[in-house]
Amino acid sequence: MAVLHGRQYWLAFALAAVSPASAQIAQPGSAPAQGPDAPRADDQEADPQGNAPIVPESEFDAALPPLSGDINAPLEPMIQNAPAQPAASGTATRPTTQPLPPANGAAAPQVGDTLGAPTPEDPVLAQPLEPLATFDTTPLQTAADVKDTDQPEIRYETAVRGLEPLNLEDEFKSLSALREGGGKAANATQVSARAREDEQLAIRLMRSLGYYDATAISTVEQVPGEDGKAGRLRAVVTATPGRLYRLSSVTINAEPTTPPDLIRSNLPLKVGDPIEAARVQGAEANVSLVLPQRGYPFAKVGERDILLEDESPEPTGAYTLPVETGPRSSFGQLTTSGDPVFDLEHLNVFPRFKQGDLYDSRLTDDLREALIATSLFQTVSVQPQRTGRMNPDGTEQIDLMVNQSKGPARSLGGSAGYQVGQGIRVEGTWTHRNLFPQEGALIASVVAGTQEQGASGTFRRSNAGRRDRTFTAVASASRLNYDAFDAFIGTLSARWSYDSTPIWQKPFTYSYGVELTGTNESVYDFARGERRRGTYGIAALPGQVVWDRSDSLLNPAKGFRLKLNLSPETSVRGAVRPYGRSMVEGTFYYPATSSIVIAGRARAGSIFGIDRDDLAPSRRYYGGGGGSVRGYGFQRLGPLDPDGNPVGGRSLNEFALEARYRFGNFGIVPFIDAGNSYESTLPSFSDLRFGAGIGGRFYTNFGPMRVDVATPLNKRPGDGRIALYISIGQAF
Repeated sequence: MAVLHGRQYWLAFALAAVSPASAQIAQPGSAPAQGPDAPRADDQEADPQGNAPIVPESEFDAALPPLSGDINAPLEPMIQNAPAQPAASGTATRPTTQPLPPANGAAAPQVGDTLGAPTPEDPVLAQPLEPLATFDTTPLQTAADVKDTDQPEIRYETAVRGLEPLNLEDEFKSLSALREGGGKAANATQVSARAREDEQLAIRLMRSLGYYDATAISTVEQVPGEDGKAGRLRAVVTATPGRLYRLSSVTINAEPTTPPDLIRSNLPLKVGDPIEAARVQGAEANVSLVLPQRGYPFAKVGERDILLEDESPEPTGAYTLPVETGPRSSFGQLTTSGDPVFDLEHLNVFPRFKQGDLYDSRLTDDLREALIATSLFQTVSVQPQRTGRMNPDGTEQIDLMVNQSKGPARSLGGSAGYQVGQGIRVEGTWTHRNLFPQEGALIASVVAGTQEQGASGTFRRSNAGRRDRTFTAVASASRLNYDAFDAFIGTLSARWSYDSTPIWQKPFTYSYGVELTGTNESVYDFARGERRRGTYGIAALPGQVVWDRSDSLLNPAKGFRLKLNLSPETSVRGAVRPYGRSMVEGTFYYPATSSIVIAGRARAGSIFGIDRDDLAPSRRYYGGGGGSVRGYGFQRLGPLDPDGNPVGGRSLNEFALEARYRFGNFGIVPFIDAGNSYESTLPSFSDLRFGAGIGGRFYTNFGPMRVDVATPLNKRPGDGRIALYISIGQAF
């Protein structure tokens, strides 16, 4: 049909362009044309004014080309105009079309002219197309591709009014879109858009304080520059808080609890309080926290409803909080699922609650943290599960589902350090934490250093029959070559301990055990005036108690620690000589500011019941070094032999004071230390040696890395001027 319509349109256009000279037009009142081609009587249809038609209907029909019944047939070629033929008397000539004037200004062909020969084809059009691969396919740059940095920037300044009385100006500035732009924008429209964002920000902040009628408006104005020239823009956000809404009532929709006021007493909201978002959300969070701690593990705090009343003189809001308490519960049994690391028997070592105790989410969290501290889990979770079992007191027993997922049991570790007098010391360890289930670990350790070499094997059973109780057995062999002595030492020891962990730091810990040591050492014989080697056999029962009220094991910032070591021992070297070794130490940590911690330490030791020269040199007390009096070499403080080498003593005292200044992950620590070791059984305050210096700290997630540089303030002959100490962890 589209083709048919196109033809009709072309024919109508051709007929409308017939020249008046090529058609016989009947005048009003004239006789109709005669002849075979004369229009029929029924074709003589007049227009509304009574004029005869320009083209009779029969002639119009005769001019139409024959149509094919196939609508998909191709179009017939257009016939070139032929010269006009003379019309027979009494007949109308066939109309011819008037050609359009040429576009190039050439003379238009007259009616009856034939079309000329076709123009020769352009040689360029006859050439084959270029291969597609040769085309440059780089897309053209559009306006969207132009970066903001390519556009000229405008500068603007920002001002906010009306928020300072509400103490919201600082919070507004921290969230402002205008300030986030840094005073630069692509155009004024962008500045206006940021200003509108800040309008909504100001309204949200004011509503968060209870000003629900708050409004804000922003304006962007041109600030005149010098000499009247256009300067930068100024965006001003003006806030109007309106009236403050307060609570008119506090309603809780919940089932009865035990005690009856459990929810209300832990929702710190009262009538007359401003309807502040932080206050309301904090109160609801407190309810969500306390209910699981008081026997309601499945409690859920619903969506609050606050009905505002703004028609009264004092605008108010009626607060309603729905709470689903769930059943009041007590602890039931442990169950387990997943890839088990521990069986149920060992899992029951960890809880700090008994079956039937009122449910407390803090004890559930404590159980999960204790399992994490074993380092044997990839993931572990503890979830309360309803059982429907009821206790006589009306509580429902809640089982705890422990979902276990095994983690890697093996690990490699290492440490390295350096200090004057001890040289370089590097230690590497290999640990299998569950080689002998449950939690039976094997630890192999190797020490390599300039003045110490050794190896040891350790069996450790963690949580041995009781949570956080550890049994340790050690076999070690080492060689120590220091200025004080040169020794080959072999040791067998066993120890029971109740320890703190990085996750659960305990206020009170202890340890006790047995130790058998055989050692061959060089010792200075004052009677002979020379060094000689001696072999010693030592049996000891070492014990330790610690009272720890600090806030961290690795990097304490406040609190204190008290430590007491006591070890009854027997030395066998020709004769049995029993004696006792003791050491007491106290440290404190005081946060002077948010970034400065003042730390101090005092330590004193005594060996009683034996002469110094009957003691193995490795069991004597020495002062000096990175963990003692900095500024002096390792074990350099105390009595000396005629050659200037330390021989150790039976008593010791040490003091230290540090100012630990931390900024980010780095720190600076100025310090001063004092102390000495003595031949006498009890230490004295005479002949104290002082050292001072400064240290650097780099804080990591496993503790601070320490570099200290110190100098002796009252050095002796043979003491160096500078001492360097590098290790992991604080000095104390």
